[in-house]
Amino acid sequence: MNERDVRHVLDVLNVFCAPDGSHGNPLGVVRDPRAYRDPASRQAVADELGYSETLFVDDPERGVVDIYTPGARLPFAGHPLVGAAWLLDLEELNPPAGTVWARGDGEFTWITARAEWVAPRLLRQFAGPAEIDALPAPPPGEGWLYAWAWEDEAAGRVRARGFPRRPGGVVEDEATGGAALLLTDLLGRALNITQGRGSQILTAPGPDGTVEIGGRVRLVTPASAPVRIAGPAPVPARRLSVAQALERMT
Repeated sequence: MNERDVRHVLDVLNVFCAPDGSHGNPLGVVRDPRAYRDPASRQAVADELGYSETLFVDDPERGVVDIYTPGARLPFAGHPLVGAAWLLDLEELNPPAGTVWARGDGEFTWITARAEWVAPRLLRQFAGPAEIDALPAPPPGEGWLYAWAWEDEAAGRVRARGFPRRPGGVVEDEATGGAALLLTDLLGRALNITQGRGSQILTAPGPDGTVEIGGRVRLVTPASAPVRIAGPAPVPARRLSVAQALERMT
């Protein structure tokens, strides 16, 4: 592959953090995407970073955003939109799927979305949290799997893990708002979900088939240093830790 050095600045967030600020799903946000106008170049950035999603801000005033996962463009994804709502301090976001309303409530940022915006996923219930914890990454099978079990059904507490199970992509999604939205829509009740290593997602069904998704957001590093991305062709996707992403910025 012929390579050229492309530089862009990147905000790195952790979305759906635990109460102590740990865990959360890393998110890359490109607030000045002028060098990446076409889908191919944006896909290359998302593939190289290797986060479960990378978000490009096309209009920071109207909240027009574009979301990519390694290997695909998404019309909607929960954790990028919660992160963008927090970072941009907006009450409205406009991904390709439709208008997403956002609000802040103390330490939580919430978005309102619809289940039909989420790509179909297998929601498989297990007997208990121990079975969820014992799953290999990824479990055998094909297609997006959201494995979940009740920790406390009366209190709406859920233990979950998410596995995209697609070639060359993210092996395990640390915290996925879309799958949490689908589970909330299926069960028809508010949920307090512990996903992955310990991330926390809150949900609540709303009127007219909507669901609110909420969580804590932490800024890992602001967009103050360049990240070098190989291009123009996409590179093989690989998962980068936050530490590796920060190392690239030095």
